[in-house]
Amino acid sequence: MDENHIRFGIVGCAQIARKVSRAIGLSYNSTVYAVGSRSFEKAKKFALNNKLPDSVKIYGSYDEVLDDPNVDAVYMPLPTSLHVRWAVLAATKKKHLLLEKPTALNTSELDQILEACRLNGVQFMDGTMWLHHPRSPKIKELLADTKLFGKLKSIHSTCTFYNGTPDFLENNIRVKPELDALGVLGDVGWYCIGAILWATDNLLPNTVMALPGPTRNEAGVLMACGGSLTWLAGKEEDDQEEKVATFYCSFLSNVCLDLSLHGTNGTIHLKDHIIPCKESSASLEFTSGAQFTKLHLGWTVEPKKIEVVSEVPQETSMVQEFARLVGNIKNHGSCPEDKWSESSRNIQIVIDAINKSLDLGCKNVDM
Repeated sequence: MDENHIRFGIVGCAQIARKVSRAIGLSYNSTVYAVGSRSFEKAKKFALNNKLPDSVKIYGSYDEVLDDPNVDAVYMPLPTSLHVRWAVLAATKKKHLLLEKPTALNTSELDQILEACRLNGVQFMDGTMWLHHPRSPKIKELLADTKLFGKLKSIHSTCTFYNGTPDFLENNIRVKPELDALGVLGDVGWYCIGAILWATDNLLPNTVMALPGPTRNEAGVLMACGGSLTWLAGKEEDDQEEKVATFYCSFLSNVCLDLSLHGTNGTIHLKDHIIPCKESSASLEFTSGAQFTKLHLGWTVEPKKIEVVSEVPQETSMVQEFARLVGNIKNHGSCPEDKWSESSRNIQIVIDAINKSLDLGCKNVDM
């Protein structure tokens, strides 16, 4: 093992950990060093099923991973209700933290995690993989082009999937109030809200409102919901432009991962913005300067398809970026990069506001 590789400990053997352990294995600057679960047998089974090297340390508790002095960083895919306890402990033990989303049940809990990371000088990042796909900076490049795209005016983000089995709707961690009480809002709603804030350069809206008609299961956990975010002119920034965003997330509809960004002169549309249809590349549609033809019989410009090649899976790009930041801290005395904690915190703030709006009968909540 290269001594410059960042040594990861995986804390918890959730399904998503299979994807991330593969990503760590494909990364040029990191390696899986240890796996811990609530039992030794479960951790061992995870290592075998995912073909991890025999050299990987197997632990029958989370504490053992955090106490291992050779672990540089931890990937933590535990149920959200356990995050504040174990993430704070990880930071206290100087372990850099790649934390699965949603990061916490509310902003107050996340602030405890972020404060622990700050006090101990460790890097924080949440597990939003699509941000690290090379398509994402391409979109940012188009958004910044005031001639081709213009000024951003509206955003719509959708993330839905339907497992189709009663077992998921009744027994999955994401639908149990004692494990992941945020339900669909914290799970795939995190991506919707995150994409909206990312497009606005992480600028919080002035008002947030939940859309009427949310769906909950018998335990009261959200299974489908939507919301709107509004930015008002002349607020917070002198050059702030009015814009609006809407989102919808659901465990009860067929797969849809749409993201639409509308400017005064251009439109960007993605059909797979969270998980690309293909691992090796991803596309977007871009339209600029379109008008209707005479008698409105067509368009003067057709949407242009732009394909972006990805040399490694987006989750590997995420791991590599996180490991790069950790390596800079470990080997060069750099400070943790704050933008990742700031973006996570703003998403959590909006989630809190959506929940407050739901409690108020879908009324506006001022931010």
